[in-house]
Amino acid sequence: MDASSPRGGAMIGARLRRLSERIDGEASSVYRAHGIDFEQRWFGVLNQLSLGGPLTVSQLAERLGITHASVSQTRQSLEKAGLVKGAVTPGDARSRSLALTARGRALVERLRPMWRAFEAAALELDTEAGGVAEALGRLEAALDRRSLVERIGDRWGVPDRDGEESA
Repeated sequence: MDASSPRGGAMIGARLRRLSERIDGEASSVYRAHGIDFEQRWFGVLNQLSLGGPLTVSQLAERLGITHASVSQTRQSLEKAGLVKGAVTPGDARSRSLALTARGRALVERLRPMWRAFEAAALELDTEAGGVAEALGRLEAALDRRSLVERIGDRWGVPDRDGEESA
């Protein structure tokens, strides 16, 4: 029996992590099979930079719906690979804009047809699975309305910073 597949929502996080790892692993296999050195976590940043031109880490985090720290880690990896470069943002010396390098632009152009195949396969999977993307959107909206912390707190209480339980 699969320990992360019970009915109900108790294992949503574990199942999402497992599926994410599987999808990322299979995507990595496709890139490797085509002789492309590419990390799946790079996709969002490279795609946004190719579509929107130079963007700050904060702008990328907002567009991708992920943390600033996550984008910063990806930025470091992309800079090390020579795919993006950072420059001081005009008008804000504390902020850096990221842009694709010539090597990054060439890689994106090479990957566009593959990304279209990924998109088609994802749409096929979504249809076969009964609209998972829409269901995930509903899950995100539900969490936006009331967090998991609030929901658990209603049932179990959540300790405050001093360790006292509040209901």
